[in-house]
Amino acid sequence: MDGRTRHYGDFYGISNALGRSADDRPLLVVWGNCQAEALRVLLDSDPAMPLRTVRIPPVHELESSDVPHVDRLVRRASVLLTQPIRSGYRSLPLGVPDLADALPPDAVVVRWPVLRYAGLHPFQVIVRHPGAPAAVPSLVPYHDLRTIRAAACGLDRDEDWDRSVCAEGLRHAAQASLDELRRRESRDTDIAASDLFEDAGRAATHTINHATNVVLAALAQRILDQLGTGCTVRDPGRELLGGIRAPVEQRVLDALGLDGAPRLEWSVEGTTYSPDSVHRAHLQWYATHPEFVDAALTRHSELIRTLGIEP
Repeated sequence: MDGRTRHYGDFYGISNALGRSADDRPLLVVWGNCQAEALRVLLDSDPAMPLRTVRIPPVHELESSDVPHVDRLVRRASVLLTQPIRSGYRSLPLGVPDLADALPPDAVVVRWPVLRYAGLHPFQVIVRHPGAPAAVPSLVPYHDLRTIRAAACGLDRDEDWDRSVCAEGLRHAAQASLDELRRRESRDTDIAASDLFEDAGRAATHTINHATNVVLAALAQRILDQLGTGCTVRDPGRELLGGIRAPVEQRVLDALGLDGAPRLEWSVEGTTYSPDSVHRAHLQWYATHPEFVDAALTRHSELIRTLGIEP
């Protein structure tokens, strides 16, 4: 038995083989990206939780061979707690409409948002390209618009790549990020999270798509309350999505009126990288992946204008 199968033993239906006792509580399926597992841990943190949960691989990692295991779980679920995922995601029946069709008639569907907030990291973006959808640059899997600009302008790796951005531009970028999250919440979800990022301030995010425990725990409590569990989220004893932590600049904190210390370096699973070293590594990566520069300039053109860092 491989390590992945063992790790997701309940999902693959091998709990008995691993010596785990049966759990006859109603099943709560938490469905989504890597944020889903972090949220599941928090939902399951109170010993009095009346619903049981199952550790499930992130939806973007599932293959066609996993679909029967998904179907088996969903057909037994009392609650489907899901991020918005389109029907036929990755050409598999993994979207919310697909799963809803297989739920028992009395099951409840609660939709929660994909968490993304760029206020603390205004230059950081995620860039996908259809020719290589899983490709990410070296050292850290995020792109910096200033490095994108440097690549587009043909700057040498040792030339100054940072840009002066006015406080108003940083505030507008943060507000635009919240506005987009609110738009998606109102369109696609039953539970809101945008206000939690504002409330958390400096402690809101590690990266644009990795919220801190402060935000995740507040969202989990909001979900527990909506489900009427009577439970309280407990401290998990570790930072659930803190494996990668991006720099937070003092000028950003000042522009947003936030207290707290800046973060000067990247931290990736305990290894630190300076912003300059990441910039140089990414410039080298863009030299062999120029299509990502064009994709970033197109996809994030409005944010580039907001920040005033046009090439």
